[in-house]
Amino acid sequence: MITVLFIGDVVAGMGREVVRKLLPGLRNKYDVDFAIANGENIAGGIGLTEKTAEEMKAAGVDVLTGGNHMWDKREVYQFIDNVDWIVRPLNYPPGTPGKGFGYYRIQGCSVMVFNLLGRVFMNGYDCPFRTAEEFLKGYSADIIILDFHAEATSEKVSLGYFLDGKVSLIVGTHTHVQTSDARVLPGGTGYVTDAGMTGGLGGVIGVKKELFVKRFITQMPVAFEPEEKDPGLEGVLARIDSNTGKCVDIKLLREYL
Repeated sequence: MITVLFIGDVVAGMGREVVRKLLPGLRNKYDVDFAIANGENIAGGIGLTEKTAEEMKAAGVDVLTGGNHMWDKREVYQFIDNVDWIVRPLNYPPGTPGKGFGYYRIQGCSVMVFNLLGRVFMNGYDCPFRTAEEFLKGYSADIIILDFHAEATSEKVSLGYFLDGKVSLIVGTHTHVQTSDARVLPGGTGYVTDAGMTGGLGGVIGVKKELFVKRFITQMPVAFEPEEKDPGLEGVLARIDSNTGKCVDIKLLREYL
């Protein structure tokens, strides 16, 4: 049995601090074998850099996944091809730096992590349904984990049922709002629409709340300032049978500093 901890979108320095302080204890408390975190917002709240990625790795994160803000810090182009523990969305166009999947060995079994972007309310990426279907025809592992970075809940739930029984775990990211639907689907796939976020949970999706309120009232752009109040970590814990690749149990997690 493999225990996977998936940490919801880590936002800015506060999110990294939360991971650094809480993850070692969580790994010990829940006997976590494999820790994944969505890291597309770890550098100042948007994008990632080599320094911030390495900080997450040193804190105990085994794999970082990405999303639509993957390239917002241009520095990422210079190092992403040199590491195997950062996974960017698979349905970016051909020739995009980095890899859309990664293979890892955990307790003698193979674990594959891949990443997809949704299309609803997002840019015109390749179809995540067709991309996943074609990809899984050529690649397999004992345990397969997907980070589906998408906006619309309907798109996320639909992909969950589309891939039920074909992958071990599907974790939705991007909205920074944890959903209450963590469950094992009929075919044995662990699923949650959104894992939530890690950082200042007292703001609006990780940003100071007064800035977002002002933005909605005035309809004018505002400077991005990460929230630091109520620092906490949101995510999911899943237990996966390494013999069958099926998820046995999945539950939500929320821990505060």
